[in-house]
Amino acid sequence: MLTLADSHVHLDDVSFDNDRDAVIERARKAGVTLQVIPGVDAASWPRIQALCTAGSGLFPAYGMHPMFMDQHRPEHLTTLSHWLATQRPVAVGEIGLDFHVEGLDAEDQRHYFLQQLNLARQFDLPVILHARAAMDEVAATLRRVGGLRGVVHSFAGSQQQAEQLWKLGFHIGIGGPVTYERAQRLRRIVANMPIEYLLLESDAPDQPLSTHRGERNEPARVAEVLRCVAGLRDEASETVAAATTANVKRLFAIA
Repeated sequence: MLTLADSHVHLDDVSFDNDRDAVIERARKAGVTLQVIPGVDAASWPRIQALCTAGSGLFPAYGMHPMFMDQHRPEHLTTLSHWLATQRPVAVGEIGLDFHVEGLDAEDQRHYFLQQLNLARQFDLPVILHARAAMDEVAATLRRVGGLRGVVHSFAGSQQQAEQLWKLGFHIGIGGPVTYERAQRLRRIVANMPIEYLLLESDAPDQPLSTHRGERNEPARVAEVLRCVAGLRDEASETVAAATTANVKRLFAIA
């Protein structure tokens, strides 16, 4: 069986409360033995910490997501610094900018984003980035801060934007959207991109695959994302699985 890594799954989400153990077991049976669980606000960090016990194959990231601006407080940045120092997660995330959702204050987003990037530099941790209708500004901010590494999850940008990220040493996370035939631009990027910058993800419970429209997504379905990506690249599933799992381990310093 292939060994796979889900580089982005919200396993602490309430939608998994009734069958979380079964979800984890289904993922393992599908070969998904490593999962990175990013936080979205300060309230999520203890939940994620409790899930990510030693030997579980689950690894935490702590951050403040731009879509949860109403949950963030200035003092949470101080709390985050303490969590990064004492808990040593695999990344700072999920952080970023979202100019698609109405009602999110852009300046507040920029403030929290920049402060969290600075914390990532301070603690020498990779970042897990959300960039929706904001890819150019996210890339410009990464260049300005400098000294960063990480992944833009659920990448939906252009070929030029992808190339900008690779030049900065950043990865792109690919999940359910690539399985939709209408996603021609994304599928072309995935087919031809350097494999050393490719990560697979579920973003579960969100972003179901084309064969599971309207359903709760699960990390086990990373195996289906793999098959789609391998087909687009005309490469063996074993090759893509080995490379993308190695990429996750290298980026997040997972042994």
